[in-house]
Amino acid sequence: MAQAACHGGTRKCCGVTLAQIALKISDSHDPGNVQGQEKTVPIPEKLNEWAPRPPPEFVRDVMGSSAGAGSGEFHVYRHLRRREYQRQDFMDAMAEKQRLDEEFQKKLERNKMIAEEQTAKRRRKRQKLKEKKLQAKKNKLEQKKQEKEPGQSQEQGSSEDDEEDSKEEEEKEDDAEEPSFVMGRG
Repeated sequence: MAQAACHGGTRKCCGVTLAQIALKISDSHDPGNVQGQEKTVPIPEKLNEWAPRPPPEFVRDVMGSSAGAGSGEFHVYRHLRRREYQRQDFMDAMAEKQRLDEEFQKKLERNKMIAEEQTAKRRRKRQKLKEKKLQAKKNKLEQKKQEKEPGQSQEQGSSEDDEEDSKEEEEKEDDAEEPSFVMGRG
C-alpha cells in the first residue's frame, strides 16, 4: 500500500497511509457535494540527491595547533572535520557511480556489437541459402531446356511444367518460412 510522503521524504507521515487520508477527505464532504470529491491528495515527488556544501573559498578563522585554544574550538573543528569527511565520501560515491555507469555503457556497446555480428552472420547465411536455391532452380530449368530442345512441341508443354514447378518451389519456400509454432492454437 502506498504511504504518504512528507517530513523529509519518509514513507510514513505520522503513521497515516494515503488510503486513510483519502477516506478522511471523502468522509468530511457530503455525498452531494461534487466539489469535495474532485480534490486529490498531493503526493510530493522524489527530492533531488543530497549534495554537500562546497568548501569555503576563503577561510577567515584558520585554526592552528597552538596551545591556549578555547574549549569551544574543539566543537568547531569537529564540525568542520565531519563536513569535510561527508564531502569526500560524497565525491567517492559519485566517482563509483560514474565508474559503474561507464562499465554499464561499455557492456551495452559490447552486447550491441555482438548482436550486430550475429545478425550479419545470419543475414549472410540467409543470402547464401537464397542464392543456392536460385542457382539450383536455374540449373534445373537449364537441364529441362536441354532435355527438351530436340522437339519444339515439347517446349510448349515444358513452359507449363516450368510454371507448375516454380509454383511448387514457391510453396515449399513459403512453407519453410512459416514459424514453427502458432500463437493461439492449443
